[in-house]
Amino acid sequence: MRGAEGRRIFEEFSPGYYGICAAGGMLSAGATHLAVTPLDVLKVNMQVNPIKYNSMASGLSVLWREQGPSSLWRGWSGKLFGYGIQGGCKFGLYEYFKKLYSDLLVDQNRSLIFFLSSASAQVFADMALCPFEAVKVRVQTQPSFAKGLVEGIPKLYRTEGLSGFYRGILPLWGRNLPFSMVMFSTFEHSVDLIYQQVLKRRKEECSRAQQLGVTCLAGYAAGAIGTVISNPADNIVASLYNRKAENVLQAVKDIGFVNMFRRSLPVRIMIVGPVITLQWFMYDTIKILSGLPTSGGIRSSLEEEAILSS
Repeated sequence: MRGAEGRRIFEEFSPGYYGICAAGGMLSAGATHLAVTPLDVLKVNMQVNPIKYNSMASGLSVLWREQGPSSLWRGWSGKLFGYGIQGGCKFGLYEYFKKLYSDLLVDQNRSLIFFLSSASAQVFADMALCPFEAVKVRVQTQPSFAKGLVEGIPKLYRTEGLSGFYRGILPLWGRNLPFSMVMFSTFEHSVDLIYQQVLKRRKEECSRAQQLGVTCLAGYAAGAIGTVISNPADNIVASLYNRKAENVLQAVKDIGFVNMFRRSLPVRIMIVGPVITLQWFMYDTIKILSGLPTSGGIRSSLEEEAILSS
């Protein structure tokens, strides 16, 4: 296994290993979210003002005509830094919690371990993201609010205080916790399914290119399924940040039950599917370059000992 993956910089489950996972998550999440900023600007405006921005084509046309092409990149700094930090916490802590819960919950259902690990990691990741998200959404939907993080952070603090940065933490958890739990679990099971039922080989018997191909297929499936599950909470977050509603119950009433699932769903799938795929691809590429195995699956302690002693 060492020969197939090259010389390792750090052994698995060492502090250095978790550092690489966090760095990989930060780079992959920050870069991919930055790349889809125009679609994110469109998505948020469709959620906040669905009458004016009633479709993807007309919405892009309105933004371009009324606010210019630069409006499509509004909030880019919040995407790069906010989601970069969130990605570092999410991927790094997921690996840590997966190992922790695997050791504590021996012989438990694997899906339970995936759910617990991803939820635990996401709680901390969203606490890091929330201040950036609060500023980003305002910058994208309120052109007069601020030009970016440097101007937006002090302005938000002056007008709303510290609570303004965490105004949407509960609906953010409501959106991201189900998404993360479904995404990581779907990814893990998809990887196993592809190796066992499609390739019919163990991961260690596949080339690096094949392993990264499996990562991409599993990543897209995980992103698409997670998007559908989390869409209602995503609409509520946008409504609260833009003061279209004072609380979650009012937001649900104003948006409507059906619209919570339907509004902005196509554009979110277009954003999240490729983003999650690229994140997993970049993340696993960084792991491979560090001499580590690609993501997916959960080994027993006996298998770990055999691998580490080989």
